Amino acid sequence: METQSPELKRNTAWLLRDKYPGHFTGNFFYDMCRIKMGEPIDYVIGWIPFLGCRIDLSLKPFIPRSETEYWVKQAIDGINLRFGGKPLRMLDIFAGSGCIGIAALKHLSNIWLDFVEKNEQYIPQIQKNLVLNHIDSTRTNVIQSDIFENIHGNYDVIFANPPYVPLARRSTVAHSVCEYEPLTAVFGGTDGLDVIRRFLREARLYLNPEGIIWMEFDSPEKDKINQLVEESGYSRCEFLRDQFGEWRTLKIVV
Repeated sequence: METQSPELKRNTAWLLRDKYPGHFTGNFFYDMCRIKMGEPIDYVIGWIPFLGCRIDLSLKPFIPRSETEYWVKQAIDGINLRFGGKPLRMLDIFAGSGCIGIAALKHLSNIWLDFVEKNEQYIPQIQKNLVLNHIDSTRTNVIQSDIFENIHGNYDVIFANPPYVPLARRSTVAHSVCEYEPLTAVFGGTDGLDVIRRFLREARLYLNPEGIIWMEFDSPEKDKINQLVEESGYSRCEFLRDQFGEWRTLKIVV
């Protein structure tokens, strides 16, 4: 009898619970082969929970991480405290699956939000997730754009989860990520800061007075990002740790 690793046992349980409600069908055993070959369990199941939302992954966008979920919850709580019921315009840039913006729309009833994604193949993924989570289409707009290239107007809040892993550290990234997930959403150039440099330089031009940026980053690059923040002309910023104690989020208030 084949001995299953703890991880495989856990993935088997998730697969049975979330995709096959306890039924060992032929498709179940096919999906188990996919898992054994190294495909991420979230792609095999086809969706992932994110702050009470169901995020479909059928078009294989970057898989939302728990670290992202953690800071997005912080951001939503902070926005509620800071703005109360004030109507706000927000931007989810580098949107991928749309998980960040969809969570914001789900938990903040007073906002309108634009999704921006460079990769055209993920535009329908975002639209599918909006429908799946019953988001009113009049509150959203989905834009294909290379960062701010096709963006007009200003925002009260910008959420950003850019590609930030340095190519120099590619060997430390899990094989399943390099093999299955979109690398353009993972790697940010040799030092990981190619996209972040441009984003920070341009973002302040699209913020309303007292606007806020929430941006995810790679913990080892904290000092370099702090320098980029200063060079880009921002006066107030705060670095926040994730649930594992790693520096993960940059919060900027203009």
